[in-house]
Amino acid sequence: MSFSDPRIAPSRTLEELREDTIRRIKGNGYPGRGIRLADAEVAMAELSSLDPDDWAKVWMAAGDGVIAEAERVASPDAQRELYKTAFSTYTMGRFPTPTTPGKQTSYGKAIEAYMRYAELLPQKLEVVRIPFEGKEIIGYFRKPEGAGPFPLMVQCGGLDYWKEQVADEALNYLPHGICVMGLDMPGTGQAPIKGDVGAERMFTTVFDWAQTRPDIDGTRMFMRGVSWGGHWATRVAIAEKDRLLGAINHGGAVHHFFQPEWQLKALGTREYLMDLFGARANVFGVKTLDEFLEYGPRMSLLIDDQIDLPTAPMLVMNGAKDSQVPIADQLLLLQRGDAKEAWINPKGVHMGFGAGWGPERTIKDIIVPWLLKKLAQHKDSQAG
Repeated sequence: MSFSDPRIAPSRTLEELREDTIRRIKGNGYPGRGIRLADAEVAMAELSSLDPDDWAKVWMAAGDGVIAEAERVASPDAQRELYKTAFSTYTMGRFPTPTTPGKQTSYGKAIEAYMRYAELLPQKLEVVRIPFEGKEIIGYFRKPEGAGPFPLMVQCGGLDYWKEQVADEALNYLPHGICVMGLDMPGTGQAPIKGDVGAERMFTTVFDWAQTRPDIDGTRMFMRGVSWGGHWATRVAIAEKDRLLGAINHGGAVHHFFQPEWQLKALGTREYLMDLFGARANVFGVKTLDEFLEYGPRMSLLIDDQIDLPTAPMLVMNGAKDSQVPIADQLLLLQRGDAKEAWINPKGVHMGFGAGWGPERTIKDIIVPWLLKKLAQHKDSQAG
């Protein structure tokens, strides 16, 4: 949980960690959304060190209590909400990424709790396993009622927002007739490969899979990446320009984010609850700060002028006050290559959130209308 290097912000003390965790959960702030305050207060009272497995232990105890409560209630609706609460609680135990045995166990419990929650939702969740380079891509697929074929949005999460949260976001798209495949971005969750140049091939394999499904319309497909995942949406927009109707970079890295100057600035803040360096380094599979700073620049889309290559239609989104992914990256993407559309919240922080804009409103008022517009344009072009 702690990493000592004078070039980045020091870890919180034990008391600071307890206090900031409770503060975030009281305000329903990330990463504490969905956790009950009473459970958090008990967990933080029992936290006795900054050891990551001690952190995982207290949250697993809290999650186990929620599961036991769920198994005592008779109402399926009450059970469903308790399983969802347990998922959030175990997810805090693996936060930000399961790099120790305890955190790995908490992550496994989070997935199990999520599946129990999903089984009680009216919208079916399909766990998809796609062979990939001797391993497998694990995705969560949700589709509207009926036979289809439906347009598809493939969406990946970011550094610590993974396919389980994406699968819940899918519930916002189903009423509009759009199915969703939720994935972990390379280097996170259950993704089969680390983040590196060329890792967008993982998504190409998913689009290949989609075109074998009779319930998916392979001529109407989209890609959205949230936070760091927006970087992969941009790479996919280039690689799959002839196969996609659109791609959305929602707060994702392009160039400046990967440079040592920005990383040291971001790692120097205490905005992130804990172990931001460890989570980011794990995406690349490196250990030391020097290795991380050396590795990052290879990911820039300015190398070989990739940013100027033709892309599928793109929507570029972020907040002007983002302190984790610089708004300069979105502006650079808008200034190079094909013409793109944009939504930039001048008062927003990461992903444009804040100032009246949260995840639900952003989906409802910005993303869904953009997808529907692209689908209507495609329909008109086919009719013509």
